[in-house]
Amino acid sequence: MEIYERKVTAIIGPSGCGKSTLLRSLNRLVELVENVRVEGEVLFNGKNIYDSDPVEIRRRIGMVFQHPNPFPKSIFENVAYGPRVHGIKERRKLERIVEDSLKKAALWDEVNDRLNDLALGLSGGQQQRLCIARAIATNPEVILFDEPTSALDPIASSKIEDLIVDLKKKYTVVIVTHNIQQAGRIGDYVAFFWMGELVEYDKAEKIFEKPEKELTERYLTGRIG
Repeated sequence: MEIYERKVTAIIGPSGCGKSTLLRSLNRLVELVENVRVEGEVLFNGKNIYDSDPVEIRRRIGMVFQHPNPFPKSIFENVAYGPRVHGIKERRKLERIVEDSLKKAALWDEVNDRLNDLALGLSGGQQQRLCIARAIATNPEVILFDEPTSALDPIASSKIEDLIVDLKKKYTVVIVTHNIQQAGRIGDYVAFFWMGELVEYDKAEKIFEKPEKELTERYLTGRIG
């Protein structure tokens, strides 16, 4: 399965089919699961990520989770956390990174006058965009999203979808979603998983208009899953 640069790849399939496990395999978070066994290769720029430093891999391949998970710190410190961990200490440089990241996450205009406020005081949708800004702050090449709108209302979900479409101008995006309509709205490519197997992977319009596999067609039309 080849993931294309600066495109949105949507991974769909029923619960328990391996979507989130695959996603966590792409930046080695899967290794943090107890008793997990890892086989095979994930090639990133031609090199197997499992032969690389996992901290560096997670800097270059960021992740946004299903439920917003801001740190119990200020808005500023949430975004500055990653750059600090990677050695950036100069206040002025951190301020530039925080502003740039919040702008890319479409949150700057809403929070620029209260950067020292506790992030937990933001709405759910704002918290999720803050988590996106936090992922952007380490200057990744890829951003992984694990059902980023499942805990949000329709308006907040729409903002996140618009943001993801905008982010692909600079980043490669992989999103796991239970929402087939969402995959159709924002996906350039769609991968359909069933019982741990990749059934079909192609351009989104091909998957939705003329899938090759009967199993894919049955899932998309709601006859299974």
